[in-house]
Amino acid sequence: MEMATQVVRTAKAPQPVGPYSQGISVGGFVFVSGQGAIDPTSSRLVGADIESQTKQTLNNVKAIVEASGLAMRNVVRVSVYLKDMSDFKRMNEVYKSFFTDTAPARTTVQVTALPLPEMLVEIDAIAYRD
Repeated sequence: MEMATQVVRTAKAPQPVGPYSQGISVGGFVFVSGQGAIDPTSSRLVGADIESQTKQTLNNVKAIVEASGLAMRNVVRVSVYLKDMSDFKRMNEVYKSFFTDTAPARTTVQVTALPLPEMLVEIDAIAYRD
């Protein structure tokens, strides 16, 4: 049995700059592509610190989740990619303000590079339509 996939699009998150979608809905799941601290209006990186970049990044994730008809409470899995693991605690303070109900399962790793040299964090997510 083939499941229909649906592309999730919104002007409230940065537009893809390559061959990928902001999000894909299939079955009961919504897969949100990795987001960074890019302002969807100007297409420019927002903030020079981990707090402001995490907030913008999660606002982008939230916009895509909401464009699929879901809410952040539906997010069940998150991956966080940090340029510097010493930013973990400060990133986490912002992160927890977006997940006030049950926190999703999460992996956080340090990476050697992100798409832009000044980018400090990238986050992707999986949400479930119950």
